[in-house]
Amino acid sequence: MAGEIIRETRSVCPVCLKNLPAALRRDGAGAVTLERTCPEHGTFSVPVWRGRLDWDAWLGEAERLPAGAAERCPHDCGLCPEHETDSCCVLLEVTARCNLRCRFCFARGGGMAEDPPAEELKAAIRDIAEKCAGPLLQFSGGEPTLRDDLPELVRCAKEAGCGYTQVNTNGLRLARDPAYARALKEAGLDIVFLQFDGTREEVYETLRGGPLLREKLEAIRVCGEARLGVTLVPTVVRGVNDGQLGEIVALAASLAPAVRAVHFQPVSYFGRYPGVPAGEERYTLDELMADLAAQAGIPAESFLPSRCDHPLCGFHSSFLIEPGGGLRPLSSITRAPKGRGSARVNREYVARRWQRGPETDPPPADLSGEMDFDTFLYRVRNASLTLSAMAFQDAGNLNLERLRRCSLHVYDRGKVLPFCAKYLTPMDPLSAGMPGA
Repeated sequence: MAGEIIRETRSVCPVCLKNLPAALRRDGAGAVTLERTCPEHGTFSVPVWRGRLDWDAWLGEAERLPAGAAERCPHDCGLCPEHETDSCCVLLEVTARCNLRCRFCFARGGGMAEDPPAEELKAAIRDIAEKCAGPLLQFSGGEPTLRDDLPELVRCAKEAGCGYTQVNTNGLRLARDPAYARALKEAGLDIVFLQFDGTREEVYETLRGGPLLREKLEAIRVCGEARLGVTLVPTVVRGVNDGQLGEIVALAASLAPAVRAVHFQPVSYFGRYPGVPAGEERYTLDELMADLAAQAGIPAESFLPSRCDHPLCGFHSSFLIEPGGGLRPLSSITRAPKGRGSARVNREYVARRWQRGPETDPPPADLSGEMDFDTFLYRVRNASLTLSAMAFQDAGNLNLERLRRCSLHVYDRGKVLPFCAKYLTPMDPLSAGMPGA
């Protein structure tokens, strides 16, 4: 195999999920692949970095996996003493039902199982609040808004001590039932995490099975009237919507302050997905940042690696929306703090950026000139946008060095699991012998 091994780690066999030694190998163009060999199913090589940005500069001083660590991962988890990061956000599935049948769904939404009883979920919420010290609690599914009692569960979360609440939704019920959105707000919901894949109907027809853009925009309008902060969440699939990143950002900026952020998720292959990808189909984190910078006209230096999770898990950046529609960076990797950050600090950052603030004074008469401090504060609250990403891992590209630092957790029958461990899905042995880069 060409190139040099730059990092030793551990992974799993994509077919049998056996824990295996693995290596990261870099070629002369700066692209990095994750490699491992299963005694039963063979050798696998998957691209994790294309060389569009500098690998070493992005990773910085990220700790390597200690020798002998993570040999039980991800099968003996819950969290184990070797896990390095507390919970920032905890996801709770409240239903398996869904009103869509998406091609990509980490939870395989659309099942016919009965919903968990409300009292069972309230007990889970109280357990989460006790175990995880005031987390951001995300209600997920399936489609959680299919539960009529979701406002009751939100209220329970706030009473139990969850710092912030968020619903992960396709937005269809919010668009069709404004009273339901208002009830969620009155119960204490802070953030609507809205599935939003593009600015043209063909994207939704390809990924979600029908034209949904109008209803997505209506959901944003309804949430804006209810003063619910909206974060747009595109699943980015090569050849489907990776050319619309700039358009999504421009639309989000035009819909502020109802829209507070865009949280990109490069497609991962777990749960339900249309087929095992070839190496060239993988869309890596550095590709996302480079394409987003080019399409949105923003400097790549404004993207910061996570200090809570592993740097390869995502990025975040903050901007003021200029009166003419452009974005002025508030973040720069050259000025960013170094070293590890806590889950609590990360949670507070996310909440400040994603939730809708209280009613504020009228804006200054002139927003186009030099800013005094009051004008700056007004614009941060009402004319700012946060861009971020989470690059989930699947059985093809799972790096246990990253998993050990995960702060996005899922509650599962009394256990708290890293997201990518909970939804890890074995791949078809006939097609998982994927070519590399």
